[in-house]
Order: sequence, then C-alpha cells, then structure tokens
Amino acid sequence: MSEAAVDHIYDYDPKFLADILASVKTIAMVGASADKTKFSYGVLRQLSEIGYDILPVNPNPHVTEIRGLKVYRSLEEIDKPVDMVDVFRPSEELYGMAEKAIAIGAKVLWGQIGVYDDRAAKLAQDAGLKVVMNRCPKIELFRPFWKPRLDLKI
Repeated sequence: MSEAAVDHIYDYDPKFLADILASVKTIAMVGASADKTKFSYGVLRQLSEIGYDILPVNPNPHVTEIRGLKVYRSLEEIDKPVDMVDVFRPSEELYGMAEKAIAIGAKVLWGQIGVYDDRAAKLAQDAGLKVVMNRCPKIELFRPFWKPRLDLKI
C-alpha cells in the first residue's frame, strides 16, 4: 500500500472520517434497497434527510425510485459528478466497484460495515481516492454525539 495507506479495518482517525463526510455532497449508494427493513434503506434515508444528494444504485429494473429518489442501474448510468461511492455489496465486489468509482471520477470509495478488500483499497488510493472500509457513514456522522450506555438493561 502507499505511504498514506490507512488500516482499513481499524483505527481511522476521526478527523479523516469527519473531513470526508464534511466535504462530500453527492453519494452514489451501490446496493441501495427499497426494502424498509434493510440497513441500506435506513442509511439512505438518514443521509438524504440531513442533506446529502443520494443517488441510489440498484440493477433491479422494477426498482425505479427509493424514497422519491431516481434509481440508477449502475454507476456508469449516473449523469452527474459523484463525490463518494458508498458500497452495500459483498466484499468480493469491492474491487470492481473501485474500478468503476475511479472511472466515474469519484473522490471517495466507502465500503460499508463488513465490506473490505485491501486490493480494492490500494487500487482506489493509487488512483487518488480516499478510502474507508468496514464503516458506516451514518454511524460516523453521529459518533461524536453518541456514547454507549452499557449499564442499561436490554
């Protein structure tokens, strides 16, 4: 990995994450779901409601919109600049998503919780993208304000 490589599973500097989330405006969400029980739906809803321009990406031709947002079949179909590609797909697909994120000129490749591939990270970083893996932007946005209460009963 490059000199500026980050340990993609642990130990991101909170400022690194905060700077990314403060700088991006348009987020292509690969693996976005219209199913309200899916984690991607909740993340899409929250990020959209706080002001990010969310571009859901889902190849299913029957899903044309999610929460009123136009759904794109692929990253290549998006017709405007994308700041961040947020990936809700298996880790095995992250390398291909990195290639596509590079091709569309994204600035950030973000793999959701459980989504990581060091080869994909190296490819994206070498192309100039910032990379975050195995994290959720929704959680990271609220982390400074959220403190676990381990003393509470479930």
